[in-house]
Amino acid sequence: MAALEPIDQNYAERVRQSFAAQRVMAFIGAAITELQPGYCEIQLRFRPELSQQDGFFHAGIVSTIADSAGGYAGYTLMPADSRVLTVEYKMNLLAPAHGENLIARGQVIRNGRTLVIAKADVGVIRNGTETPCATLLQTLISLAPKASG
Repeated sequence: MAALEPIDQNYAERVRQSFAAQRVMAFIGAAITELQPGYCEIQLRFRPELSQQDGFFHAGIVSTIADSAGGYAGYTLMPADSRVLTVEYKMNLLAPAHGENLIARGQVIRNGRTLVIAKADVGVIRNGTETPCATLLQTLISLAPKASG
């Protein structure tokens, strides 16, 4: 795959500001751990409040960081004055997310004029071993800046 070039050379600062404004990320304790043009990695440590009845990360939590990882991978390539929004996604849960840490790795597949197609693969680390637990395919759209007022 050819290297992706950002339109906005200050994409990293813009992405991190947007991520910080997503209150849900702070609420669950997620953090961006790697960011490059067309790529975003988000990690999340396990806490019992993030689990389902069997003690695994809840699928909704897995989905939340996967959606954000793919979305922010796409946002790295969007104009400086844009906003990003997920239009659609499909997620396959591959294995129970049973472990100490989740890692979602989002990557742009196609950077179109209007829509961006991204994927996110999610792994769960348990006892030092990473196991794939989910994969997501999504469509993103670049929105115009919010109107003032």
